[in-house]
Amino acid sequence: QVQLVESGGGLVQAGGSLRLSCAASGGTFSAYAMGWCRQTPGKEREFVTATSWSGGTIVYADSVKGRFIISRDTSNNTIWLQMNSLEPEDTAVYYCAATKSPLYYSDDYFRIGEYNYWGPGTQVTVSS
Repeated sequence: QVQLVESGGGLVQAGGSLRLSCAASGGTFSAYAMGWCRQTPGKEREFVTATSWSGGTIVYADSVKGRFIISRDTSNNTIWLQMNSLEPEDTAVYYCAATKSPLYYSDDYFRIGEYNYWGPGTQVTVSS
C-alpha cells in the first residue's frame, strides 16, 4: 500500500532550475532515510542525494554538490530536490527512494541497494 510519487520534472535550458517533490503515502509509512537517484538509458543507476528522516545525515554525490539541495517536510512525508545550475549531463529519469532499515554509517546512504521503496520516476531534460 505504500507509494512514492515524484512530480516536478520537465524541460529546462542549461543554467535553469527545477524543483522535484516526492510524496510518500498509503499508510503509516515511516522511513529511516529518503533520497533521489537518476538513470539515463545505457548507463547504470546513479545516486544523487539522500537525507535521514531525522535530518542528522545529508549526503550528495560529488556531481551535484553546490547545485542541488535536498529537503524534507515531516508534516506530510515529502522530500524535495531543488536543482539549480542544471547541465545537460543532469538529463535523466529521477527516482525517489526510501528505506525503513537503519543506516549506521554515512557511506551506507550512497549504496543504492539499501533502498527498498521506489517511485515510478519523473523525466528531467536539460537542453544545451
